[in-house]
Amino acid sequence: MILVTGANGHLGSATLAALRARGLAATGGSRTPDGGMRRLDFDDPRSLDLAGVSTLVLVSAGYAEDDRVVGRHAAIVEAAVRDGVGHVVYTSLTGAGDHLAFALAHRATERLVRASGLRWTILRNGLYAELFGGLLMWARAGDALESAFGDGSLAAVARADLAEAAAVVAADPAPYDGRVLDLVGTPITAGQVAERVGVPHRTIGLGEYRDRLLGEVPGLLPFQPPMLASIATGIRHGFLEGSGPDLADLLARPVRDPLRPAVAAASAARPAPGA
Repeated sequence: MILVTGANGHLGSATLAALRARGLAATGGSRTPDGGMRRLDFDDPRSLDLAGVSTLVLVSAGYAEDDRVVGRHAAIVEAAVRDGVGHVVYTSLTGAGDHLAFALAHRATERLVRASGLRWTILRNGLYAELFGGLLMWARAGDALESAFGDGSLAAVARADLAEAAAVVAADPAPYDGRVLDLVGTPITAGQVAERVGVPHRTIGLGEYRDRLLGEVPGLLPFQPPMLASIATGIRHGFLEGSGPDLADLLARPVRDPLRPAVAAASAARPAPGA
């Protein structure tokens, strides 16, 4: 049986759906399970029962400080070893993102997986197109998009492509044993997103962007502003624009146009007139 962690999240749920669409015996695990999922709370090692799991798709348990993320991942890898899981597929971060503020947790987890004695495949996922669109900020009047990305581009990936790629590997992991695949998409810019939405794009400075994150975006946790600022400066200075063949080769088709989900995400956040 294949088990996908984080199955109530965007990537996990899409991966589970892609596996089931192939007619495979797959289930999900979540801190808050539903629909026959297993309860898997990475902060509660006693809940990590992987009995009967042949392939584990380990979707990164981010949204915390690095030590907590790595601790969570260590717990699930230890459970996989204990319960005799045959193969672990870990959704990591593209190699181009080594300078990002959240990269070290991914690289530390890769070390854990490699050292576990399990068979493994590491999927170094590019940043989501949906994230790129969602990080663009609207001017108060809703007549322009603003960002600190400048003219820089991101090799963004539609989340659905990454879910399908994970399903391809999990369905038959043997050909990918011991491989690290860098799954990036087609470079897009904030200007291209704005053009499709039908508004101009205005570049703001990185300092202003950080100030706006701290002062205008509700609900951010302390680790998130530096994480988001590192994405912005990486895009602005061209460190995340490189493309590669691994994703298209794995999918055996061209990758989806990342502009479409990026535009959809940006459009969904547009303020209502007069708001």
